[in-house]
Amino acid sequence: MIYAMSDIHGQYEQFLTLLEQIGIRKEDTLYILGDVVDRGPEPMKILKYMMAHSNIIPIIGNHEVMALPNLKLLVPEVSRNFLDKLPPKVYRDFDNWTQNGSTSTIQDFRKLPQEERHQVVEYMKSFRPYGKEIVNGQEYWLVHAGLDHFSETKRLEEYSVEDLVWTRIDYEIPYFDDIIVVSGHTPTQNILGNNRPGYIFKANHHIAIDCGAGKSNGRLAAICLDTGKEYYAR
Repeated sequence: MIYAMSDIHGQYEQFLTLLEQIGIRKEDTLYILGDVVDRGPEPMKILKYMMAHSNIIPIIGNHEVMALPNLKLLVPEVSRNFLDKLPPKVYRDFDNWTQNGSTSTIQDFRKLPQEERHQVVEYMKSFRPYGKEIVNGQEYWLVHAGLDHFSETKRLEEYSVEDLVWTRIDYEIPYFDDIIVVSGHTPTQNILGNNRPGYIFKANHHIAIDCGAGKSNGRLAAICLDTGKEYYAR
Protein backbone atom coordinates (compact mmCIF):
# COMPACT_ATOMS: atom_id res chain seq x y z
CA MET A 1 0.00 0.00 0.00
CA ILE A 2 1.10 3.57 -0.69
CA TYR A 3 0.19 6.34 1.74
CA ALA A 4 0.72 10.11 1.75
CA MET A 5 0.80 12.62 4.61
CA SER A 6 1.91 16.26 4.75
CA ASP A 7 2.57 19.30 6.93
CA ILE A 8 3.17 17.51 10.23
CA HIS A 9 4.76 20.66 11.69
CA GLY A 10 6.28 19.07 14.79
CA GLN A 11 3.10 17.31 15.92
CA TYR A 12 4.81 14.10 17.00
CA GLU A 13 1.93 12.64 19.03
CA GLN A 14 -0.50 13.14 16.15
CA PHE A 15 2.07 11.56 13.84
CA LEU A 16 2.31 8.43 16.02
CA THR A 17 -1.48 8.24 16.37
CA LEU A 18 -1.88 8.38 12.61
CA LEU A 19 0.74 5.70 12.03
CA GLU A 20 -1.07 3.47 14.52
CA GLN A 21 -4.37 4.03 12.71
CA ILE A 22 -2.80 3.17 9.37
CA GLY A 23 -1.05 0.09 10.73
CA ILE A 24 1.78 0.67 8.30
CA ARG A 25 3.88 -2.37 7.40
CA LYS A 26 7.48 -2.67 6.21
CA GLU A 27 6.30 -3.44 2.70
CA ASP A 28 4.14 -0.30 2.56
CA THR A 29 5.40 3.10 1.43
CA LEU A 30 4.66 6.39 3.17
CA TYR A 31 5.32 9.67 1.38
CA ILE A 32 5.64 12.68 3.67
CA LEU A 33 5.11 15.77 1.54
CA GLY A 34 7.20 18.26 3.47
CA ASP A 35 6.87 20.72 6.33
CA VAL A 36 7.86 18.24 9.00
CA VAL A 37 9.54 21.05 10.95
CA ASP A 38 8.54 24.39 12.56
CA ARG A 39 5.57 25.57 14.62
CA GLY A 40 4.90 22.37 16.59
CA PRO A 41 6.93 21.19 19.60
CA GLU A 42 8.77 18.00 18.54
CA PRO A 43 10.05 18.07 14.95
CA MET A 44 13.30 16.26 15.80
CA LYS A 45 11.45 13.19 17.12
CA ILE A 46 9.55 12.99 13.83
CA LEU A 47 12.72 13.36 11.76
CA LYS A 48 14.53 10.71 13.80
CA TYR A 49 11.58 8.33 13.37
CA MET A 50 11.65 8.95 9.61
CA MET A 51 15.39 8.37 9.50
CA ALA A 52 14.91 4.96 11.09
CA HIS A 53 12.32 3.77 8.56
CA SER A 54 13.48 3.28 4.97
CA ASN A 55 9.90 2.88 3.70
CA ILE A 56 9.24 6.56 4.49
CA ILE A 57 10.01 8.79 1.50
CA PRO A 58 10.53 12.43 2.49
CA ILE A 59 9.57 15.19 0.04
CA ILE A 60 10.93 18.66 0.73
CA GLY A 61 8.61 21.48 1.77
CA ASN A 62 9.12 25.22 2.00
CA HIS A 63 9.81 24.98 5.74
CA GLU A 64 12.67 22.55 5.09
CA VAL A 65 13.95 24.90 2.39
CA MET A 66 14.02 27.70 4.98
CA ALA A 67 15.31 25.54 7.84
CA LEU A 68 18.11 23.58 6.22
CA PRO A 69 20.72 26.33 5.62
CA ASN A 70 20.05 27.73 9.08
CA LEU A 71 20.27 24.37 10.84
CA LYS A 72 23.67 23.88 9.22
CA LEU A 73 24.79 26.99 11.09
CA LEU A 74 23.51 25.54 14.36
CA VAL A 75 25.32 22.19 14.19
CA PRO A 76 28.23 23.54 16.29
CA GLU A 77 27.54 25.32 19.56
CA VAL A 78 26.72 28.98 18.94
CA SER A 79 27.85 32.01 20.88
CA ARG A 80 25.63 34.73 22.35
CA ASN A 81 26.54 37.11 19.55
CA PHE A 82 25.84 34.46 16.88
CA LEU A 83 23.36 36.64 14.96
CA ASP A 84 25.70 39.64 15.02
CA LYS A 85 28.34 37.67 13.13
CA LEU A 86 26.10 36.57 10.27
CA PRO A 87 26.57 38.19 6.83
CA PRO A 88 23.59 40.40 5.87
CA LYS A 89 21.91 37.92 3.47
CA VAL A 90 22.36 35.00 5.86
CA TYR A 91 21.01 37.15 8.68
CA ARG A 92 17.95 38.07 6.56
CA ASP A 93 17.33 34.41 5.73
CA PHE A 94 17.63 33.45 9.39
CA ASP A 95 15.32 36.29 10.39
CA ASN A 96 12.76 35.25 7.75
CA TRP A 97 12.81 31.70 9.10
CA THR A 98 12.34 32.89 12.69
CA GLN A 99 9.22 34.77 11.57
CA ASN A 100 7.80 31.56 10.08
CA GLY A 101 7.67 29.32 13.13
CA SER A 102 11.30 28.26 13.58
CA THR A 103 11.54 28.68 17.37
CA SER A 104 10.40 25.15 18.25
CA THR A 105 12.72 23.66 15.60
CA ILE A 106 15.72 25.62 16.89
CA GLN A 107 15.01 24.66 20.50
CA ASP A 108 14.47 20.99 19.67
CA PHE A 109 17.53 20.85 17.41
CA ARG A 110 19.83 22.36 20.04
CA LYS A 111 18.84 19.65 22.53
CA LEU A 112 20.49 17.05 20.29
CA PRO A 113 24.13 16.02 20.66
CA GLN A 114 26.30 17.54 17.95
CA GLU A 115 26.64 14.25 16.03
CA GLU A 116 22.87 13.82 15.92
CA ARG A 117 22.48 17.39 14.69
CA HIS A 118 24.84 16.55 11.84
CA GLN A 119 22.86 13.38 11.04
CA VAL A 120 19.56 15.29 10.97
CA VAL A 121 21.00 17.91 8.61
CA GLU A 122 22.38 15.22 6.29
CA TYR A 123 19.02 13.47 6.29
CA MET A 124 17.15 16.68 5.45
CA LYS A 125 19.57 17.27 2.58
CA SER A 126 18.39 13.94 1.14
CA PHE A 127 14.71 15.01 0.91
CA ARG A 128 13.39 14.54 -2.61
CA PRO A 129 11.75 17.31 -4.63
CA TYR A 130 8.77 15.15 -5.67
CA GLY A 131 7.36 11.63 -5.87
CA LYS A 132 5.65 9.79 -8.70
CA GLU A 133 3.56 6.63 -8.47
CA ILE A 134 1.18 4.59 -10.61
CA VAL A 135 -1.47 2.93 -8.45
CA ASN A 136 -4.24 0.78 -9.94
CA GLY A 137 -3.38 2.23 -13.34
CA GLN A 138 -3.68 5.84 -12.13
CA GLU A 139 -0.63 8.13 -12.20
CA TYR A 140 -0.02 10.35 -9.16
CA TRP A 141 2.42 13.22 -8.77
CA LEU A 142 3.26 13.94 -5.14
CA VAL A 143 4.61 17.41 -4.33
CA HIS A 144 4.63 19.73 -1.36
CA ALA A 145 2.80 22.73 -2.80
CA GLY A 146 2.03 22.73 -6.52
CA LEU A 147 3.51 23.20 -9.98
CA ASP A 148 4.65 26.77 -10.51
CA HIS A 149 5.43 27.80 -14.10
CA PHE A 150 3.07 25.01 -15.13
CA SER A 151 2.91 23.59 -18.64
CA GLU A 152 1.04 20.47 -19.73
CA THR A 153 4.08 19.42 -21.75
CA LYS A 154 6.54 19.85 -18.88
CA ARG A 155 7.86 16.71 -17.21
CA LEU A 156 7.83 16.58 -13.40
CA GLU A 157 11.61 16.28 -13.46
CA GLU A 158 11.84 19.69 -15.14
CA TYR A 159 10.33 21.60 -12.20
CA SER A 160 12.72 23.24 -9.76
CA VAL A 161 12.44 22.87 -6.00
CA GLU A 162 11.27 26.49 -5.88
CA ASP A 163 8.49 25.63 -8.35
CA LEU A 164 7.31 22.78 -6.14
CA VAL A 165 7.37 24.21 -2.61
CA TRP A 166 5.88 27.73 -2.69
CA THR A 167 2.98 28.04 -5.14
CA ARG A 168 -0.68 28.03 -4.04
CA ILE A 169 -2.87 25.81 -6.22
CA ASP A 170 -6.16 26.97 -7.67
CA TYR A 171 -8.07 23.80 -6.88
CA GLU A 172 -10.89 24.74 -9.25
CA ILE A 173 -8.53 24.20 -12.19
CA PRO A 174 -7.04 20.75 -12.92
CA TYR A 175 -3.45 20.51 -14.05
CA PHE A 176 -4.21 17.37 -16.06
CA ASP A 177 -7.10 15.13 -17.09
CA ASP A 178 -5.16 11.94 -16.53
CA ILE A 179 -2.73 12.69 -13.66
CA ILE A 180 -3.78 13.33 -10.06
CA VAL A 181 -1.59 15.79 -8.13
CA VAL A 182 -1.34 15.15 -4.39
CA SER A 183 -0.20 18.19 -2.42
CA GLY A 184 0.04 19.80 0.99
CA HIS A 185 1.07 23.39 1.85
CA THR A 186 -2.40 24.96 1.57
CA PRO A 187 -4.59 23.99 4.55
CA THR A 188 -7.90 22.67 3.30
CA GLN A 189 -9.59 25.23 5.59
CA ASN A 190 -8.33 27.83 3.09
CA ILE A 191 -9.69 26.22 -0.09
CA LEU A 192 -12.62 28.20 -1.47
CA GLY A 193 -15.70 26.08 -2.01
CA ASN A 194 -14.51 23.29 0.26
CA ASN A 195 -17.53 22.05 2.20
CA ARG A 196 -15.33 19.94 4.51
CA PRO A 197 -12.70 22.40 5.79
CA GLY A 198 -10.02 20.65 7.80
CA TYR A 199 -10.45 17.35 5.96
CA ILE A 200 -8.85 15.97 2.80
CA PHE A 201 -10.11 17.75 -0.31
CA LYS A 202 -10.53 15.95 -3.65
CA ALA A 203 -11.58 17.75 -6.83
CA ASN A 204 -10.44 18.34 -10.42
CA HIS A 205 -7.66 15.75 -10.24
CA HIS A 206 -6.29 17.30 -7.06
CA ILE A 207 -5.95 15.70 -3.63
CA ALA A 208 -5.10 18.27 -0.93
CA ILE A 209 -3.92 16.66 2.32
CA ASP A 210 -2.74 19.54 4.54
CA CYS A 211 -5.56 19.61 7.09
CA GLY A 212 -4.00 22.16 9.44
CA ALA A 213 -2.24 20.00 12.04
CA GLY A 214 -1.67 22.06 15.17
CA LYS A 215 -4.44 24.55 14.43
CA SER A 216 -7.47 24.72 16.72
CA ASN A 217 -9.74 23.56 13.88
CA GLY A 218 -7.18 21.30 12.24
CA ARG A 219 -5.84 17.79 12.28
CA LEU A 220 -3.08 15.67 10.76
CA ALA A 221 -4.25 13.61 7.80
CA ALA A 222 -3.11 10.75 5.61
CA ILE A 223 -4.56 9.01 2.58
CA CYS A 224 -4.04 5.55 1.08
CA LEU A 225 -3.65 5.89 -2.70
CA ASP A 226 -4.61 2.25 -3.24
CA THR A 227 -7.99 2.46 -1.50
CA GLY A 228 -8.73 6.19 -1.09
CA LYS A 229 -9.20 5.65 2.64
CA GLU A 230 -8.58 8.74 4.79
CA TYR A 231 -7.01 8.83 8.25
CA TYR A 232 -7.07 11.66 10.81
CA ALA A 233 -5.49 12.51 14.16
CA ARG A 234 -5.77 15.63 16.30
